[in-house]
Amino acid sequence: MSGHKGTWRHVVRKLLSLIFSRLVVTGVLLLLQIVWLFILFYRLSDYAVWINGVGLALSVIMCLALIRQDSTVPEFKISWLILFTVMPVQGGLLYLLWGDKRPAIRLRHRIERAEARFAPLRTADPAAQETLEHRDPRAAETARYVRDFAPAPVFDGTAVRYYPNGESMFADMLPALQGAEHSIYVESFIIGMGEMWGQIHEILRQKAAAGLDVRVVYDDAGCLSLLPHNYDETLQAEGIRAFSFNRCVPLLNLVMNNRDHRKIMVIDGRIAFTGGVNLADEYINKLVRFGYWKDSGVRLEGPAARSFANIFLAFWQAHYPREVIDFATLPPAAPVATDCLVQPFADSPVDRETVAKNVYLELISQARQRLYICTPYLILDNDLLSALRLAAKRGVDVRIYTPGIPDKPTIYLLTKSYFPSLLRAGVKIYRYVPGFLHAKTWLCDDRVAAVGTVNLDYRSLYLHFECSALLYGGKVLEDIRADFAAIEAECEPVGLEDCRTGFLGTLHSAILRLLAPLC
Repeated sequence: MSGHKGTWRHVVRKLLSLIFSRLVVTGVLLLLQIVWLFILFYRLSDYAVWINGVGLALSVIMCLALIRQDSTVPEFKISWLILFTVMPVQGGLLYLLWGDKRPAIRLRHRIERAEARFAPLRTADPAAQETLEHRDPRAAETARYVRDFAPAPVFDGTAVRYYPNGESMFADMLPALQGAEHSIYVESFIIGMGEMWGQIHEILRQKAAAGLDVRVVYDDAGCLSLLPHNYDETLQAEGIRAFSFNRCVPLLNLVMNNRDHRKIMVIDGRIAFTGGVNLADEYINKLVRFGYWKDSGVRLEGPAARSFANIFLAFWQAHYPREVIDFATLPPAAPVATDCLVQPFADSPVDRETVAKNVYLELISQARQRLYICTPYLILDNDLLSALRLAAKRGVDVRIYTPGIPDKPTIYLLTKSYFPSLLRAGVKIYRYVPGFLHAKTWLCDDRVAAVGTVNLDYRSLYLHFECSALLYGGKVLEDIRADFAAIEAECEPVGLEDCRTGFLGTLHSAILRLLAPLC
C-alpha cells in the first residue's frame, strides 16, 4: 500500500514540476498576452471607431514597407500579406511585434560592434586561398564569398577528423578537454543534465579551479526545460564564466525569435569541435527518444580552430561590451600536416547577409556529378527548391536523407510536402529507418563538404545564429562519403506513392507552408 502512495506522490510531484516549469509558465503567459491583445482590439473598436482606421492605416504602411524590402524572401512577404488581408486592423501591430526578421536594435548594434572589432583578427595565410584557386577554381569562388561576407578566411595546416555520430565525437571531446592548458570555450544550443554534460561539466569545473579561462554560453530557450533557472550563476560560482543567451521573457517581442543554435567547443585556440551534437544524452544515445539518434561533427586541430575561438569571443564581447578581451593572448596554433583546406564560418540574423543559405546555394549550383545532403528538417524557400530541382534536371545525382522517426511530427508533415516536387524533378529522397537523422552534412562532388549546425529551414537560414565548416578536398571527404553510404544502407527510398496525403493532408501542409515563414 505504501508503495502505491509513493508512486502517486512521485507522479504528483512530476506533474506539479511540469505545470510550474519555466517552459509552461512562459507559454501560458504568452498565450494570455495574445488573447488579451485580440480582446483589447475588439473591445476598443466598440468604443472608438477611429481605432479601426488607425489600425488599418498602420497595416497599409507596414504592407508597403514589407513590399519595399528587396532582401526579404517572397514566401515571407506572401505570408504577411495574407495575414494583413485576413486581419487588416491587427496585422500592422502584429508585424511590428513579430514581423521584422532582424533582432531588436540594441542587440543588433551590440553584435555589430563586437563583430567589427574581431573581424580584422580573422586572418590567415593568403597562400591557402591561392592553393584552393589552383586546385579547385569553382570552390575558390565560394571561398572568396565566405571570406568577404562572413568574414571568414580559408586555412591550411589544419587536421580534420569527421565523426559519423555523437558517441565518437564525445569520446574525443573528453581527452581534448582534459589536455587544456590555457582556455576552454563552450557554446551550445542545448545543455541537458545527464551523463554527457555531467562529465564535461566536471572537467570544466576542475580546469576553472586550476586557473584556466573557462567560458560557457547556452541558449536560454534551448535549455528552458532542461536546466535550472539561473544555471549560469551556478557555473559562475564554480569559477566558470557563463551566460544564457537571449533570456526568455513572457513578452511578445521579435528578439525572442532569434536563438543561438551554434555548437562550438574550442580548447586552447588549437582544437575545435562543431557539428549537430548538443550537450545532452540523446545526442550520444545514452537516452533514447526517437530511435537511434544519428548525428555528425568535425574536429579541427590547427590554425582554423582559432577562427572558431574568434567567433565565440565576438559573441561573448557582444554580451559583455565593456570587457576587454585580448584575442592575442591565445597561444598560436602550430600548423599540422594535412591535405585538406578548412573554412570555418558563422552566420547571424543581424548582418543582412544570409551567408549559410548562400553557401548552400553555391554548393547546389557548383555540383556537377553528385550532391548528398543530410538534414533533419526540409522547409525550403523558392530559391533553394528551384536550385535543387534544377540541379537534378541537369543531371546531378541529388540525394536528400531525412529522418525515419521525426522528433516533431507536424514539422515532418511540412517536410514531406516538398517531396513530390523534388521527386518529379529527379531528386532522390531517403528515410533513415533506425531513427532520427539530426546531421547537417553536405557533400558536393567529393570535392567540397559542409559540416555544421545549419538546418534546411527558415529558422536556421534566417533567424538563428549558426556556424559551419567548409572542407575543401582531402581524405576526410572519403570518410564523409563512407558515412553517406552507411546511412543509405539503412534507409528506405521515398517514392511519389509515399507522398499521397489526401485532401485534408494537402490542406494541412498548405497551411503549414503559409505559417512557416512567420515562425
